[in-house]
Amino acid sequence: MSAPALMASAAAPAAFAQGWAMGLGLILAIGAQNALVLRQGLRRQHVGAVVAVCTLSDWLLIALGVFGLGALIQSSPLLLQVFRFGGAAFLLGYAAMAARRAWRPVAGLQAAGQGNSLGATLAAALAFTYLNPHVYLDTVVLLGGLGARQPAELRPAFVAGACVASAMWFGLLGFGAAAAAPWLARPTTWRVLDAGVALLMAGLGLQLLLNPL
Repeated sequence: MSAPALMASAAAPAAFAQGWAMGLGLILAIGAQNALVLRQGLRRQHVGAVVAVCTLSDWLLIALGVFGLGALIQSSPLLLQVFRFGGAAFLLGYAAMAARRAWRPVAGLQAAGQGNSLGATLAAALAFTYLNPHVYLDTVVLLGGLGARQPAELRPAFVAGACVASAMWFGLLGFGAAAAAPWLARPTTWRVLDAGVALLMAGLGLQLLLNPL
């Protein structure tokens, strides 16, 4: 094995870990998509289908961001700076909102109302994914911009880390919701999660500001 290949192999775990941490930090916030997965998990209805749609969609958008838009960003010094400062502003604003939720928590999420058909549920999952601008900001823009900072040989490891985080979270949220319903209904649970997200996002935002692309 050549020296560059050995160096890439040694650096791959770090790239994987960065992709995993970034992907998990972005996906943890309870938005429309996550709320749907959680609600279906609490109802124990169409859970596998919803988890599969959200996970596979995340994988697609992450790959497009890192291998498509990421390459475009890397080729343009202007775009690099736009995404550097824009990404930092987004991350720090995201951290501030998470910190606010941690400081002033709201009620935990509960299952309510009657269940929908499989078709209606999947349509809602697709809408919450592909019609939600925050999904594109998280996966295509933000993860794509950070993935573009990785050497070409390390980008697959970064993508793999982010995709594993996505699968872990959606799987846990959907299949673990019913068992953890009392715990998930507590505002303190989301307060702790939001505090962790705030710290992670603030750290990543400062990293973008302090380290030129």
